[in-house]
Parts: sequence; C-alpha cells; structure tokens
Amino acid sequence: MVLISQIIIGIFISQNILNTYIQEKRQEILTKSNILSNRIKFYLTNNEILVLDSLLKTLVENYSKEIKARIIIVDKNNIVKSDSNNEFEGSKLYHLEIQKALAGISNSNVYNFKEYGHVMYVAVPIILDDEVVGATFTSVSLNDIYNVVDRINNKIRLISLVSTVLIALMSFIFADFITKPISEMTKAITKMAQGNLGLKVEIKTNDEFKQLANAFNVMSTKLSQVDKQRKDFVANVSHELRTPLSSIKLLSESLLHQEKVDALVYKEFLQDIDSEIDRLNNIIDDLLILVDLDKEKLTLDFKTTYINFLLEKIIARLKPLAENKKISLDYIEREKIQIKVDANKIQQAVINIIHNAIKYTPEGGRVEVKLYTERDYVVIRVKDNGIGIPKESLPQIFDRFYRVDKARSRSTGGTGLGLSIAYQIVSLHQGTIDVESELGKGSTFYIKIPIDLNLA
Repeated sequence: MVLISQIIIGIFISQNILNTYIQEKRQEILTKSNILSNRIKFYLTNNEILVLDSLLKTLVENYSKEIKARIIIVDKNNIVKSDSNNEFEGSKLYHLEIQKALAGISNSNVYNFKEYGHVMYVAVPIILDDEVVGATFTSVSLNDIYNVVDRINNKIRLISLVSTVLIALMSFIFADFITKPISEMTKAITKMAQGNLGLKVEIKTNDEFKQLANAFNVMSTKLSQVDKQRKDFVANVSHELRTPLSSIKLLSESLLHQEKVDALVYKEFLQDIDSEIDRLNNIIDDLLILVDLDKEKLTLDFKTTYINFLLEKIIARLKPLAENKKISLDYIEREKIQIKVDANKIQQAVINIIHNAIKYTPEGGRVEVKLYTERDYVVIRVKDNGIGIPKESLPQIFDRFYRVDKARSRSTGGTGLGLSIAYQIVSLHQGTIDVESELGKGSTFYIKIPIDLNLA
C-alpha cells in the first residue's frame, strides 16, 4: 500500500512539474512570437525583395538564435517568406497551427517525434490594420524540459524507494510493538479458557494496552479468588454435609445391628439423628436463601415496621443461645423507630450478624445490640468482645463462601454464607454493612438502612 501510494504521488508530482514547465515555455514562446510578429508585420506587404532579403531574414535569424528556436514566417497565402533554417523559403506550409494562426487564433501543440524528440509548435497571427497578413510559426525543442523532469522523476523514485523501505522497517518494528501485547493477551485468555485462572499479563507500555492489561489482571485475580472460594466452599459444604450424614448412618447402623435395644437408647439415638437432620436443613436453607436473593426479579414485601419490637423479638430468640455460652446479650435503644422494610428479611440479616457475634465470642463474653439514627439512616450496631477478624480479611468477609479460619469455622459450624446473606438483604434495602475489628479484641458491625427508601 505504501509503495503504491508512493508511485501514485510520484506520478502526480512529476506530471504537475512537467505541465508547469511546458506551460511556462508556451507562454514564453507565445509572448516572443507576438513581439516578433509586431516587428515584422510591415515587411510582409513590402514588395521590394531587397528589404525581405536583408531585413526580414536577418531579423528572423537573430531572433531565432535569441530564443533558441526555429522560426518560419508565412504570408496569408501560406508562402514561406523567411525560414531561420533556410529550408522552406518560397514553399507553402499547411501545418494545423499555421492555419489557425491565419484564421486569427494564436495556438500551440506539443509533439513527440522519433527523430527529434519532444517539440512544441507555436503559431501566432501577424496583424496589420486589423487584417491578418501572415503568421509566425515557431518550433522549439522540449527535450531539455523532459530531461530535467526525468532527473526529478529519478530522484522521486529514489526518495520513494528509500522512504518505502524506511516505512516498511518502522511498520515492522511498530507492528511487533503493537501486536506483542495483543499476542500476550490472547495467550493469557486462551490459557484462562482452559482453566488456568489467576494468570497475569505484563505490559510495559503506557497506553490503552496497559489499561486493558490492568483490567484483565484485576479480572483474572478476581476470577482466581472466586474459583478458590468456590473450591473452598465445595470442600466446606462437603465436610458439613458429610459429618451429619456420617453421624446419621453410624447411629442408624448401631440401632440396626443391635437385636435388643432399650427404648431410652432408641430415643437418645433418634434425638441425635434429629439434631443432625436439623443441621443438614440449616445448610440447605442457607443455600436456598442465597439462590433466592440472587434472583433478578426478587420482590420485597415492604411494610411499616417497628424496628424496636423487631430487635426485641430477635434478642429474645437468641438469648438462650447466648446464655448457654454464658454470654451477656444486651439491647440498647435510644429512640423509637418505624420505617418501611421487609421485616422477615431484615430479621434474617440481623439474626445472622448477632448469631455470628455469639458464635465467635468466648464464654463469659459480651454482645451488645444498639439501635439509633444517624443522619438519614437507621443504624443497628452489633458489638462483641470476641476473637476479632484479621485486618487483611475484612474486605472479603461479605464474599460468599469466604471463611476467615476454615478449621475454626468447622468447629463452630456454619458454611460461611451468613454474612453474605445479610449483606445481600441489606443491599436490597439500599443500605450498607460496615465493620470494624481488631484481632483478639472483638468486632463491631453497623447495619445502616435508609429512613426514606426509594421504592420506585
């Protein structure tokens, strides 16, 4: 494409240069021919041969040498009166240019003869007393002009060739520079499609490719984290499901292999089986809730709710769990608050947060639930003096399947879905959940719900 463009541009430039030179030459010869015609017009009507021989011939020859062209003077009958080359005197010439000049039209044409090369014929009328009495016919070689243009063309071709080679080299260099990031991105995407998540692309430029690489790396990291969380979740859920199922199987097999079993033993074993079934139900319920919250067309049942009464019911429900661990569960309210919420779902979110606080607070600890308003939000603060959360884990605690300490979580039960469920519910209410925590000193969760929800 570059070479073709260079050729087209070269042809255009050389043709314009040639046309300019020829046009300038044409104007020059026309001007000088008109000057000569004005000087000799009186000689054509003079019948004295001595005048023609001595003056006209000398004048034409001198002018021919001056403009470096052949000059022929013809009268109105096409008879040659003077020829600077002394060849056609007395003969008749009927050139097209001479005929137009005798008709009163100045004209010119360019010819390319095999013997002489490029030649320009110029003819202008000789006018005396508003009558055409003859014509001045000038023949001038254009070979010098064509030679100059040929030299210019050779230089243009050389410049075009050099520039094409340079452009080709630069294109090759820049093409490699441009396609290398794309190639690296393509390889990384192909590997990612094959399941190799977490790949990073190193782009050292400072352009859009760098931004694309950064976005890709963020996406890759996030996908890797999600995949890791998924695998951890599968492992956790498998463990959680296997444990009660194993217990149920063990208990049921114990009963089946004993011929005579006391009724109290039956009852005790059945109570254990019932407890394990409840544990399985809790895991399944959490998973179903999460799936439910992910539905795009999930509708919330907003009703005016007395938040104080809602929290009192939650505290009463969780009080036995706290007392079982000798944990003080206190409720503090600053004001009476009524807002529109989906009471059942908000209750579920708050229960998950408080239940978590009780679960990770050691025996003899304290969990405090406080209700108040702050600007345009209702705030439910849940504060404990439990084991706390490491600083590096705070950004991920609301991610589904995420568990800070898997071993400890298994010992306390749960699937790592409680905080994610709470976060989803509060987000559906256009609210937020913030957390502050210090390892070994406890955690504080702030559930913030807008007082005036935009329900449009």
